[in-house]
Amino acid sequence: MADTMHIGIVGLGKMGSNMRERMRAAGLTVTGYDPNTEVSDVAELTDLVDDLPTPRVVWVMVPSGAITDSVITDVSALLEPGDLVIDGGNTRFTDDQLHRDQLAKLKISFVDVGVSGGIWGLDNGYGLMAGGDKDDIERAMPIFDALRPEGPRDEGFVHAGPVGAGHYAKMVHNGIEYALMQAWAEGFELLDSRKDLIEDVPGTFKAWQRGTVVRSWLLELLVKALEEDPEFADIAGYVEDSGEGRWTVHEALNQAVAVPTISAAIFARFVSRQADSPSMKAVAALRNQFGGHSVRKS
Repeated sequence: MADTMHIGIVGLGKMGSNMRERMRAAGLTVTGYDPNTEVSDVAELTDLVDDLPTPRVVWVMVPSGAITDSVITDVSALLEPGDLVIDGGNTRFTDDQLHRDQLAKLKISFVDVGVSGGIWGLDNGYGLMAGGDKDDIERAMPIFDALRPEGPRDEGFVHAGPVGAGHYAKMVHNGIEYALMQAWAEGFELLDSRKDLIEDVPGTFKAWQRGTVVRSWLLELLVKALEEDPEFADIAGYVEDSGEGRWTVHEALNQAVAVPTISAAIFARFVSRQADSPSMKAVAALRNQFGGHSVRKS
């Protein structure tokens, strides 16, 4: 039952701390560990493991790559057969099989979860894409139900397939996100270029929020960003990429699937690092709005 489940979460950054709070609000007991003692519930990772009832469930929410590898290795050394590790970070899907095999040698189960929702997930819930064995997914369902948005389960959660499927789905999700943000950004630059004709750019976007076929949450966030800074005067047109867009293009090449729109959005970000541009200011503002990603000041 959700009201009796006790899990651990490793990594209490912007996403992890909000997820801990949302799970607690849903009735789960959560023990969190982070090297930052100001946000951590326990002093050491061993304390987190000792605090959990067996069989344990530990959610890892740290940056992808070497940090995730290190945390999973450290956690696995403390866990026991029958425990479950969930990776909710932005890990590349090809690493999931490696982590599964690493943990399987210790008879520890593994699930990968793509998580979308950014800094707004605490209030709105998170979109979740899970990969793993059916029994492991069912075991973790109280967690997924606590984190997903209210409403029908299948509108905020999917068991996408075996291990790797969750992060693969999230990778494609992020590739689409890149393309959508680029489209909004280019539209902003075009509207803004005709100051002699379009006198209210923020108002134009705001008028699209109801009734139009392009209405969306990204549009709402763009309106919010424009109302805060109508010309993006305080934002440099420099945009980072998390890596998942690149992975999407790599996978598309491997599968011979044409993704010209996503590819163009990635390349536009590369261009943004060479010269300031109004459209890239819009992309930077959108990333800050939904994900809390830092922006460079102009």
